Amino acid sequence: MVSKSVRMGMCLLALTVLVACGQSRALTPNAVKTGPDEFGLVPNKTLQQPASFSSLPVPTPGGTNLTDATPKADAILALGGRVPPATGIDGGIVSYASRYGVDPLIRTDLATSDARRSKARSGFLGLGGKSYERAYRGLALDAVAEWERLRALGIVVPSAPQD
Repeated sequence: MVSKSVRMGMCLLALTVLVACGQSRALTPNAVKTGPDEFGLVPNKTLQQPASFSSLPVPTPGGTNLTDATPKADAILALGGRVPPATGIDGGIVSYASRYGVDPLIRTDLATSDARRSKARSGFLGLGGKSYERAYRGLALDAVAEWERLRALGIVVPSAPQD
């Protein structure tokens, strides 16, 4: 029978050999050189002092301002990204879906309905052990099947990949 210290030594030796045979490059965050240089950003618009500070609009945090009308789009472009179009390609779908109006309280209604459904299906003392997937299985939409159904009807879905 092999003693505990010998087994521990063999495990330590195996671990050392395994680590020594690993990759030689350093796995540090600054070793990756393929991303954009965030500190190389240069403001593309010069700052200008207004004629009157009292005529400035009220600040809108996260919104636009006089010097930076599109801050998020400018940041995306500066970091090498692609700015999505201002209007969605599925604008027709959105307008069709909202043709009878949009309920501003939809999130509250859904949260209430969700809580009711969850409570009804939770089992004895709330210990039903249900999962999120099981709770919404009947409400789920099979995107591929729906896309194929629409395609068979000759309806083009712009956001779906084209053949």
